[in-house]
Amino acid sequence: MTKLHVSTTINGDAYEFLCAPEETLLDVLRNRLGLTGAKEGCGTGDCGACSVTVNGRLVCSCLVLGAEADGAEVTTIEGMADGDELHPLQRHFIDGAALQCGVCTPGILVAAKALLEKNPDPSDEELRYWLAGNLCRCTGYDKIIRAVQAAAAEMRGA
Repeated sequence: MTKLHVSTTINGDAYEFLCAPEETLLDVLRNRLGLTGAKEGCGTGDCGACSVTVNGRLVCSCLVLGAEADGAEVTTIEGMADGDELHPLQRHFIDGAALQCGVCTPGILVAAKALLEKNPDPSDEELRYWLAGNLCRCTGYDKIIRAVQAAAAEMRGA
C-alpha cells in the first residue's frame, strides 16, 4: 500500500508522518499523532465533533484527507490553551456549565474560536448560525451561546 509523506504544523509544532491516501485528517490526528481532542461523532461532517482549523478555515476533519494537511497549519482543541492558562472560551464553558459529556465540546470550542477570530462581536443570530454545524445532545444550546458571548465580551475587554 502506498503511503504519502506529509509535513505539517499542528498547534504550532512541526509534524511529519506517513498516511494512506484515503486516511482522514481525523484518523491521523487521533491514531497516528495521539491528538484525541477531536472526536468522531458521525464520520459524515454533520455533527462538528471533529472540527479543527486548517490554514484558519474551520473544517470537519473527518472530511479532510490527512494528505491535505501537507504544508498546512492545523489547529486542534489541544492548541487552544496557552500553556497552563485556559482560553477564555474554555473557562467560560466550565464556569457556565456549557459542557457535559465532552464529545461535542472540543468541536464547538474550535468553531467558536474561529468565529471570534473573524468577528469578535457576533450577534446572537450570527453566533447561532456559526455553531449550527455542531450538534450537542446533552446541554442544550443556551448555556453554550451564553458561554461564547461571555468569552467574547471578555476577549474584547468589555
